[in-house]
Amino acid sequence: MSAPSHDLLHLPLVFLGAAVLAVPLARWARLGSILGYLVAGVLIGPQVLGLVSAPETILEVAEIGVVLMMFLVGLELEPRRLWQLRRPIFGWGSVQLLGSTALLMALALLCGLPWRLALVGSLGLAMSSTAVAMAVLGERNLGGTAAGQSILSVALLQDIAAIPILALVPALAGADGSGSEGHWQALKALGAIAVLILGGRLALRPALRWIAGSATPEIFTAAALLLVLATAALMQAVGLSMALGAFLAGVLLAESEYRHELETDLEPFKGLLLGLFFIAVGMGLDLQVLLLQPGLVAVLLAGLLLLKGVLLLGMGRAMGLPLLERPVFVILLAQGGEFGFVVFQLGQQAGLLSDAQASALVAAVALSLGCTPALLAAADRWLHPRLARRGGPAMEELKEPQQAPVIIAGFGRYGQIVGRLLYANGHEATVLEHDAHTVEGLRRFDWRVFYGDATRLDLLRTAGAETAAILVIAVDDVAQSLAIAELAREHFPQLQIVARARNVQHFYRLQELGVQHVERETFESALLSGRSVLELLGVEPAMARRQAWRFRQHNAAQLRLMARHREDEDQLIAMVKQGRQQLETLMAQEREARAQVRHRQGWNPGEAEDARPD
Repeated sequence: MSAPSHDLLHLPLVFLGAAVLAVPLARWARLGSILGYLVAGVLIGPQVLGLVSAPETILEVAEIGVVLMMFLVGLELEPRRLWQLRRPIFGWGSVQLLGSTALLMALALLCGLPWRLALVGSLGLAMSSTAVAMAVLGERNLGGTAAGQSILSVALLQDIAAIPILALVPALAGADGSGSEGHWQALKALGAIAVLILGGRLALRPALRWIAGSATPEIFTAAALLLVLATAALMQAVGLSMALGAFLAGVLLAESEYRHELETDLEPFKGLLLGLFFIAVGMGLDLQVLLLQPGLVAVLLAGLLLLKGVLLLGMGRAMGLPLLERPVFVILLAQGGEFGFVVFQLGQQAGLLSDAQASALVAAVALSLGCTPALLAAADRWLHPRLARRGGPAMEELKEPQQAPVIIAGFGRYGQIVGRLLYANGHEATVLEHDAHTVEGLRRFDWRVFYGDATRLDLLRTAGAETAAILVIAVDDVAQSLAIAELAREHFPQLQIVARARNVQHFYRLQELGVQHVERETFESALLSGRSVLELLGVEPAMARRQAWRFRQHNAAQLRLMARHREDEDQLIAMVKQGRQQLETLMAQEREARAQVRHRQGWNPGEAEDARPD
């Protein structure tokens, strides 16, 4: 019994120890956590210290981290937003995949390689790493930017293209029945996607509601994991990407009331398993190939990064991506991807690639993953400042400490109204905006806006948060808004926070963080529109104004009452119905009382309107 116990403890100790040592060192050197995980994998792998002997098995398990990550990405993307991305996904995504394959294949043919070998190798190298791209976007808080959305679109197209690529490789080898098998595989894939979408619409929410009703948090966490793994297994069974299935499941639940609970439950698992995935990739790097064929691996790596980089640079320009976001777009998609490992293995099994060729291709992809954090760091240090200077003063990052009494985080349609009101009254503000496209547009109107992410503690310090009096949180993204509020509350307690709330749930979460001045972004405008409608229906303007104010007071009071029951859906529904009935009764009584007064005074709407002073 002692040996199994030893084995059971050995792997977790090795992985956790390697991660705890390597990742902080990599972050200290400003190379990013991903490179730290990759280096840790190389060191503990079978070719260096030999602490782990079966990296391929670990990699299969660690792919669950990528699956969880894509599920969480899907939770942030509502179905209507995904539908809006259909053109970038199938348009620019196809340009990247087919264009990269064509360029790489042309280079291989020029080198005298057989066309079948060239095609298989090019298809594998054309794929990019979804895991690295999404992890970096999350780490740098770039998911909501134009570059982040474009990277997601390309990654989704690559996941969708997985099945025709996997069907094509055996066909290239002349496998019998490959055509009919490919058609059957495609039908199974379409059927699985249909089952997932229909089942998600009809069954997911009721099932989660039933499980949540048990009031057992650990069971809800188990159900969340089961949901992700089941959708991933369904996709894997029909030959599709597991990450694609998890992503679709996340999209189906993006508008559900369980979205935030699912995010909270799965985030810790995602981080650990994603780190394990990168460690496993590092362990799988064949160092013998680097020693025996360094020239071939170097040519493959250079060709991969340069050819894909040139194509992506042209795409970034054609797509209209802001200058400051193009380096991230190019670097994150120019690298190889984990799906390339699968393509090379399948090509090796089909006899299209020799063992040495497959090992060299795998090494080139693994090295490209390792180069990505270093390339990003180099771009931050040397390329980004030059691009910022090209964009003009408004595009520069915040480097000198600021002294303005107000900091505005986010300068879109909401933040600009706040800023214009402050400037018109002679008050200065330090403005931070994380979307380079927005910054470029504001520059043309002579706004002094600093490009930067307000969720960074160092940036808030430089913006003057230690001496400022007020922080206005006007960012569009709910998660970023909450992160900024939490950061400010923890490190700058003297700041008074004025925040924008996207919805009632956002309103409650900001208040839980101690933010007292919260305004719902569409509430006041909707109230004014309702008041205008009442006036157009013939209601006296003063009465319409009073009724709108009455509604505002009633809504604010109801929000305070409902806050205590925000987790109890049945109680909330009952309170909303009761509040609506109370408000309708109260306003009906006021209308009746007003009508009686007008009747006694002989009020005539036309005369009253004519008599009203200008």
